Amino acid sequence: MFISQAWAQAGGAGGGDFLVQLFPLILIFVVFYFLLIRPQQAKIKAQREMLAGVKRGDRVVTGGGIVGLVTKVISDNEIQVEIAEGVRVRLVKQTITDIVSRGESVRGAKDGEDDVKPMLPPPAPAPERKSLLGSLFGGKK
Repeated sequence: MFISQAWAQAGGAGGGDFLVQLFPLILIFVVFYFLLIRPQQAKIKAQREMLAGVKRGDRVVTGGGIVGLVTKVISDNEIQVEIAEGVRVRLVKQTITDIVSRGESVRGAKDGEDDVKPMLPPPAPAPERKSLLGSLFGGKK
């Protein structure tokens, strides 16, 4: 008999080893949740609230970088934006990336009236230009 019999040995407590191996994965998930998932959810919520608050007279920026003035809110998903004098386009609200300034609508105007322009603050006057020679020699005033 050259073959010896092999006896099964009792294994140690395997449950503790499994939890120790699973702990780094749980830790990584928690870190990803606080660093990536929660801030992204807050950003999406802020974007949704901004889009819900778009109204006539707001100056907005689209995803393509076009700046325009909201002239009419057509529905929950569409708005009409004037991008140049007399050039109006219909946009899907989700394409708006930012509201540059909030404008006040004309009081008493109905949403269906397109001819009434929203009241915006007057543009700031352009700064006076001075040349180097003019400032040295006391040019025209």
